[in-house]
Amino acid sequence: MAKKSSIENNQKRMRLVGNKKDTRARLRAEIRRSDISFEDRLAAVHKLAEMPRNSSAVRIRNRCALTGRPRGYYRKFGLSRIALRELASNGMLPGVVKASW
Repeated sequence: MAKKSSIENNQKRMRLVGNKKDTRARLRAEIRRSDISFEDRLAAVHKLAEMPRNSSAVRIRNRCALTGRPRGYYRKFGLSRIALRELASNGMLPGVVKASW
């Protein structure tokens, strides 16, 4: 089980990303526009830089839904490899069968 503080910090980042998503998208679009002046573009860059770092989506860490483990994460299931193997062995995941040949 991961530390509760790590899980909470990651959830806080997810909330912040959701709240600031529109603002970040608007500023990035303004920076990419070629028809505005250099000063306006520079002002948009500074506004984007002043935003909280945790409002960037790349700072979110994928974690297992059961244990909070950050490594060995399978996106399709939202679980770590260990939790996935345990649930699959118990037959709790529909459509997942043990390989045999």
